[in-house]
Amino acid sequence: MKNNLTQQKLTEFRLENLRNVPRCGAKTRRQTACISPRVRGNKRCRMHGGKGSGAPKGSQNALKHGLYTAETLASQRSVRDLIKRCKKVLDQAEIY
Repeated sequence: MKNNLTQQKLTEFRLENLRNVPRCGAKTRRQTACISPRVRGNKRCRMHGGKGSGAPKGSQNALKHGLYTAETLASQRSVRDLIKRCKKVLDQAEIY
């Protein structure tokens, strides 16, 4: 009986804590405020963007081909710059 009473008080305590949790407040399809609890540290619930999505920063799991890595973009910039300088030299020499 004592164990049952303790369990009931614990359940009531948890429900009271759940009632006092800050809510999301995003608009639902019915144009009412979302009543889900918001994610800790954010203003929205997990359904409305509270939890971050995507791969963690620095993760190599998202890398597919390397076309847009910093190294590739830097080399493309240097090649473009070299081509511009070559065209300037050719224009000045009037060779072609």
